[in-house]
Amino acid sequence: MKEILPFLQIAIAILLITVILLQKGGAAMGSAFGESEGFHTEKRGAEKTLFTSTIVLGVTFVCLALLNLFL
Repeated sequence: MKEILPFLQIAIAILLITVILLQKGGAAMGSAFGESEGFHTEKRGAEKTLFTSTIVLGVTFVCLALLNLFL
């Protein structure tokens, strides 16, 4: 099990980077510089799937990192 953990972490990290880069970029850049958009939209379809998978992959990566630390 100890030998597989680094490879799993690398695979999850690559998937996490890919999912983050696929998300819609630039949506929050205006708010970073003080602009407000005036309306809030709900995530739907592929955007919601990417958002959820980002959370799942992030939590999985952290759990694997902690598991690797304690084993």
